[in-house]
Amino acid sequence: MNVTHLPATPHEQDAVRTRMSEIFSDPPALPADAGLDPVLPETGEVPGTWVTAGGLAIGTGVIVYVHGGGFSFSNPPMERIMAYRLSKATGRPAFAVDYRLAPAHPFPAAIEDVVAVYRSLLRQGVPAGRILLAGESAGGTLILSALLMLAEAGDPMPGGAVSVSPVTDFAAEPVTTGGRDSIDPSIMGSIATQYLAGARPDQAPQSPVYGDLCGLPPILLPVGGDEVLLGDARRFAEAAAAAGTPVDLDVYEGMPHAFHAAVLFAEDEHLPTARTFLGRLTEWAAKGVTLSREPAGS
Repeated sequence: MNVTHLPATPHEQDAVRTRMSEIFSDPPALPADAGLDPVLPETGEVPGTWVTAGGLAIGTGVIVYVHGGGFSFSNPPMERIMAYRLSKATGRPAFAVDYRLAPAHPFPAAIEDVVAVYRSLLRQGVPAGRILLAGESAGGTLILSALLMLAEAGDPMPGGAVSVSPVTDFAAEPVTTGGRDSIDPSIMGSIATQYLAGARPDQAPQSPVYGDLCGLPPILLPVGGDEVLLGDARRFAEAAAAAGTPVDLDVYEGMPHAFHAAVLFAEDEHLPTARTFLGRLTEWAAKGVTLSREPAGS
């Protein structure tokens, strides 16, 4: 397991929190080179939006982007901007998955949607090693859960997964960070109850840390040093590494939950953390394909 601690000044920590609060009330506009397309090619009958930076085609590979939102809500304008940033950083089109939401559709509906999208790409000839799964918060949990479901079924693994600030253990007691995080640990219980709908919190795939983590693709785990889910990311990274899965745990010191949303302002505000996150993502995405078990020429 590779652990990287990425520092930030108190001034930047405050700036990131300010930017994040602004995102929800006034998301920035998509850049002019962003392409938005309906569900094409076929995505297992799961709705969503293809987002590209600069007219990329799926022959270059694909990002399957799974949004956060406590498993129960979505914010399409924000999600499309994040998908655009992922597309631009990795040089691949991104599919923003509009998965089914709790409480109307609790576990395992959302995981099944992510798996369906992935399998549909394989059926259309996209090599597994050129597909990356990426998500934050609830979305980060869902892609880890999807990996376990795919591995159990014997599906070929994607080139890698980027899971930002995931919940990996619904049975763990919420921790407090003295109010420094952007989420209150007291809400974790209600989120778990709504999403699990009676499923056990100490089992996989809903709590990925309890799963068989052998044979998974390379995983990047960015997490804020001030967030209540820091322990979740660390425990999963340790368990995955012990099982032989390549894991990079990036701890952004002084940062809150899902801090990476500040990348939405990176081009205008020049936040060092935003540039660092995008740079790490670009570097790691290339490495993830290299480490993939699928031959590069396939």
